[in-house]
Amino acid sequence: MVSNNNNLNLDMEKDQETTFDYSKRAQWLRAAVLGANDGLVSTASLMMGIGAVKQDVRIMLLTGFAGLVAGACSMAIGEFISVYSQYDIEVAQMKRERGGETKKEKLPSPTQAAIASALAFTLGAIVPLLAAAFVKEYKVRIGVIVAAVTLALVMFGWLGAVLGKAPVVKSLVRVLIGGWLAMAITFGFTKLVGSHGL
Repeated sequence: MVSNNNNLNLDMEKDQETTFDYSKRAQWLRAAVLGANDGLVSTASLMMGIGAVKQDVRIMLLTGFAGLVAGACSMAIGEFISVYSQYDIEVAQMKRERGGETKKEKLPSPTQAAIASALAFTLGAIVPLLAAAFVKEYKVRIGVIVAAVTLALVMFGWLGAVLGKAPVVKSLVRVLIGGWLAMAITFGFTKLVGSHGL
């Protein structure tokens, strides 16, 4: 009877660990999708903004590349600091609960989180850069960027909905409207400021 109870407890612990692992994996994937979406929207908006006042493809690409590097660094540093703070809290809690013993293999890795965040942002930011790289005609280039970003927004919105177990259509609409608004507002305000000679 005792043996059966022990086996039952072990099975329950394994089930909890498996559920926890899947939950952690889903959170990481969802964070990666959100990071890629950030890279996509911020870089595309930046390129659209500079495109409102400068039609030169090189200037647009350099601006987008600068946005990619700055955004990836910012995301990595922010994620590192955030996860390191979480790491310190969990280590302190483990020490209190287990009398100084810590299982560091179960703790989040700040370095891995920073690298993953930077890579996710870069993945999203590459989309508008690639879309603009091979199109010299200004109006066609703007259209291609919007089309490529729209396609990527649909994909990221769908992935985010699936991983977050949210309604797909609502998620897609939110992501699309948010991305379009960001590009339109950046384009419009930059055009307005540029037209006044600033």
